[in-house]
Parts: sequence; C-alpha cells; structure tokens
Amino acid sequence: MVTEGWFCVFEQEVDVILRSDWMGLTLCCWLKDGGPKKHHKSRSAFCQFSVAPPIRLAVLLDTPPVAPGNPRSQWSPTHLSTNLKVCPSGGRVSRARVEQSSDAVRGAVGTATGLHIWEVLWEEQQRGSHALLGVSTHKCTLQASGYTVLIGGDSCSWGWELSTNQLWHDGKAGRRYPGGGARGVLSVPDRVLVVVDADAGTLGYVVDDCYLGVAFQDLPKGAELFPAVSCVWGGAQICLRYLCGMTRDPPALEALSRLSVRGALGGAGPRGRMLSVPSALQRLLLDTHTAEEEQ
Repeated sequence: MVTEGWFCVFEQEVDVILRSDWMGLTLCCWLKDGGPKKHHKSRSAFCQFSVAPPIRLAVLLDTPPVAPGNPRSQWSPTHLSTNLKVCPSGGRVSRARVEQSSDAVRGAVGTATGLHIWEVLWEEQQRGSHALLGVSTHKCTLQASGYTVLIGGDSCSWGWELSTNQLWHDGKAGRRYPGGGARGVLSVPDRVLVVVDADAGTLGYVVDDCYLGVAFQDLPKGAELFPAVSCVWGGAQICLRYLCGMTRDPPALEALSRLSVRGALGGAGPRGRMLSVPSALQRLLLDTHTAEEEQ
C-alpha cells in the first residue's frame, strides 16, 4: 500500500514535469512565431492596418477588466473646461451647448509607470470637427476660444484627431494614423482603446479589436500622463473606463498560457470544444472583457 501510494505521487510529479516541459516548448514556439494570431472576422477598414502587439500588450488585451469604480475610470472634476461637466459617478463628461469654444478634460488619475489601457466611448455623431483623443500632462490647455486643437495643441499633450485621422503634438499636425497608406479618412467607431506605455514612452490605439501600432513615441518618462479629450460639439457625451494595466515585469506564466490556448482556439473558442476541459479552466479561458459579454 505504501509502495502503491508512493508510485501514485511519483506519477503525478512526472506528469506535472512533462506538462511543464510541453507548455514551455509551446510558449517558446509561440513567442518565436510572434505571439498569437488574431482572427478578425470583422470587415472593419482598420483590420488591414492592424499590427501584432508586443507580448505584454497582447496579454493585457486578453486580460479581463478591473472592477468598475476604479479611480482611473473617472474624469477629473477640476481639470476641465468650464463648458464641461462630469457626472456624479465620474465616468462620463458632457459638453454644454455653447458656440465658438474648444473644451478639454483629462482623467482624474494618470500613470507615470507601467502599461495601461483605457476605453473611451464617444459617438461618431457627437464629434464634429476638432475631436481629439490622447494623453496629456497636468499642464495641458483646457479651453480656447473658437474651434481649434487642444489635445495635441501644445507641448504637454498628444492627440489623434478622430475626424481627420491626423496626429497632433505641440500645435503641429503630424502624419495620418494609422500608417500603411490608407486611402481617405477612416471612420473611427464609437469605441476606442487608448494604450499608454509609460515605461517605453509610447501611445497607441486599438480600434475594432485591431492594434494600430505606436502613434506617438518619446513621451516624457517619469511624468504622469492622463487620458484626455477635447471637443467642440454641443451636447457631446464622452465616457471613460480603465480596463487594466501591468508593470514592466514579464507577464505571468498563467497569463501567457491563457493567451496561447485562447489563440489556438480562435479567441474564447467555441464552448463545444471545451466540454472535456475542467470547469475552472473553462472559466479562465472564456473570461474576457469584450463589451458584448459584459452586458
């Protein structure tokens, strides 16, 4: 009986070792091949400009969001134009129906380190001209007379003009974004993810589940960066939600494994394929932060 019990324990340990070796080999091959392959079923015009995200970002994009009510999900009640009003929960800002004014607001909490993702919901019909989305330091200009660029209009902010696809910084118009030779202006949908890598000093965007690459680089390292918007449309409502973030440390093995398996299954994977998988593992693989599944 003792011998049989010892053998069972030994067999389990060998199984763990073999599984670990297989997982390590799988991840090595996965990393060598450039990470997960996205299967975009959408016919979005942005899909052709999608680029493979870095490993840390790929893991973060596949990570469930933090719980609602996170302080980073709120607009600042004090750092905003007088023509803007933040709702009691802090997650939505509304612009008054005034003319000849450009108005901006930044997030209540920013970041000086790590990789972070914010979700911004802003209806296309509520943008008009000079609708900019990006990041700023605490010194960004928040109001100006007439219709002009605010986020990206000074040296303390970087913005993507959604109506023209133009990048702005220090009052100068840069290249069109995304790159890749897009013909004409691409219509940016209501939902956009803002990707801030404070350690690398970069800013990028995700549209229709497509990572569009780095829009800005050489952002000031060590400075606190806040998600920010500026608009001119009377009655516009813009919602902010912090999804998730991570330090500059390598991703956990569990996160890499989850991403690898989900990628092999084509995202969350058809539930029928996982009938033989333990329920705890099913919950881990099927857990996602897509808006459809949250509702």
